[in-house]
Amino acid sequence: MAKPDQPRSLDFEDLEDAAANSSSNPTIGDVIAERLSRRDLMQGMLATTAMTAAVSPAVLLAACSEDTSSTPNFNFPEVSAGVSERHYVADGYNADVLIRWGDKVDKDAPEFDVKAQTAEAQAKQFGYNSDFIGFVPLDGNARHGLLCINHEYTNEELMFPGINPKEKKSKRFAEMTADRVAVEMMAHGGSVIEVKRDSGKWSVVPDSIFARRITAATEMEITGPAAGHDKLKSSYDPEGRKVYGMLNNCAGAITPWGTWLTCEENFNGYFWNKKAANASPHAVALKRYGAPAERYNWGQYHDRFDIKKEPNEINRFGWVVEIDPMDPDSKPKKRTAMGRFKHEGAANLINKDGRLVVYQGDDQRFDYIYRFVTKDKVDRASREANKDLLDEGTLYVARFNPDGSGIWLPLVFGTGPLTEASGFTDQGDVLINVRIAADLLGATKMDRPEDVEANPQTGKVYCMLTKNKKRTEVAVDAANPRAENAFGHIIEMTPDGGDHAAPTFRWEVLVKCGDPSVAEVGATFNPATSTSGWFANPDNCMIDNEGRLWIATDGNSAATTGRTDGLWALETEGQARGTGRLFFRCPVGAELCGPCVTPDSETFFVAVQHPGQTEGDSVSTFDSPSTRWPDFKWSMPPRPAIVVITKRRGGKIAV
Repeated sequence: MAKPDQPRSLDFEDLEDAAANSSSNPTIGDVIAERLSRRDLMQGMLATTAMTAAVSPAVLLAACSEDTSSTPNFNFPEVSAGVSERHYVADGYNADVLIRWGDKVDKDAPEFDVKAQTAEAQAKQFGYNSDFIGFVPLDGNARHGLLCINHEYTNEELMFPGINPKEKKSKRFAEMTADRVAVEMMAHGGSVIEVKRDSGKWSVVPDSIFARRITAATEMEITGPAAGHDKLKSSYDPEGRKVYGMLNNCAGAITPWGTWLTCEENFNGYFWNKKAANASPHAVALKRYGAPAERYNWGQYHDRFDIKKEPNEINRFGWVVEIDPMDPDSKPKKRTAMGRFKHEGAANLINKDGRLVVYQGDDQRFDYIYRFVTKDKVDRASREANKDLLDEGTLYVARFNPDGSGIWLPLVFGTGPLTEASGFTDQGDVLINVRIAADLLGATKMDRPEDVEANPQTGKVYCMLTKNKKRTEVAVDAANPRAENAFGHIIEMTPDGGDHAAPTFRWEVLVKCGDPSVAEVGATFNPATSTSGWFANPDNCMIDNEGRLWIATDGNSAATTGRTDGLWALETEGQARGTGRLFFRCPVGAELCGPCVTPDSETFFVAVQHPGQTEGDSVSTFDSPSTRWPDFKWSMPPRPAIVVITKRRGGKIAV
């Protein structure tokens, strides 16, 4: 339930922590608890496997006879953790603002006027709160390419004057006029910008032919098994094959053929009219998706966001969207074969059999981890041949077993319980209500699965489980080992036989997050981790070109951890496994998102989201923010921005 004393941006965090999954499926905490049971610990080899889930990685490695290196794979002076109105990066590096909310994207965009914002201007300017960043080289050049950037959501109390983030929702909505809502809608979506490095510095290429804004009003095509389904038809689209806009786009990916996968997450927050939803014949499905959550008042001015007036509109959101950044006139496509849920990422790789495998997390407390495997192989020689590859394939959901094994359960109509007897009419129906289908299959309920990334060098897959403060002691399991999990953990998955399309995998907990000096927290960082090197609430992650894991966080603050969010390096191999090191630190109130590396490993792009957001008892507003990052002008509020990080003397980062 939304709290009357916090901004809607924090209401979205509550949406992810709210339980929409009432199934009796085992939680990942149940699995970990069983894995650590006394019976298992008495069984020799299984004892070692089970201990990995709860004991510091360094303790286990010290007992191994294998002579593995203790030399860290990351070479940079660590940043000191803390809280400040500014950002900090490791010594010897530059961290420069590349583009900010309101900056020009389209060539005919006007100059940003924060006190006279219009929807028409915002539709051509850089949007708000960027999450995912993807780099597409032009002509194979690591210093010249396109950035594909999501705009997830808006903080109206920092965008517009006169809004108190701690007012009751009805009073805050009173300040959100039709004109302001129109600006918000245009600030969502995504941007494609052309960037180039010259004389060591990156800049946006002006008047680029590739420049493009995608918004909540951009026309998109619905493709795949659910296209044309009765549950996707609306008054403005009786065929169920087109939709306007994408919402709450969180993490994403770039495909091997250079398209952009952008993922809709908390779409339920944009819909209106709970009374109508409760009386709807689809009330069970709406409840399973936590809808309508009424975090925005768009339904007050736009019928399609009112459940009563357009009951199927909500089913047209919650998908993975594929966009071709090389063709600014192309129509984005919502790929329904990949399922409808609160997508956090679409990490992909070409499997050894040539098919594309996409890993996805459903970012809500007690929801699931998914995998999509295409029917056909990737055509490495022809970009055009892959244009509809994502419309056919099989979606799976993960079940984690207490013995460290796991199984991928296919979400296919007509198999197991996924039949008409359970209320499904066809495959499209399964994909529209995939959460309900996954419940019936007995998937493992996780601690808010966020980004999931696969390491092409080692074959291992990493899932960020950001937190779950609602897990009780009796709900602890093998893959979610802590009750009241306020700080999250990271799961490492290894496909059997190195085959990412295999039906089974092995898993263990890489690290449990939080302050390891506080015993009751139960964190398991390597003892070599410094006081600045531990982190909480892992969110986005990145595997760099050296095969190393980088973690971006969401949830660190002065009140929770005594530090801001940032970008940490995390060792995954050898004696140093489980060692964290802080590389970049956000300004107060901000979340670190979208770490992205260029092919030459010499540049990181990161997104600083919602700088200055209200934390705890503080009240941060347009007129009186906790920071004015990155401009630090009294006339300008804080502005979400993309930051580009390079070595001062050139060369690969952290090498």
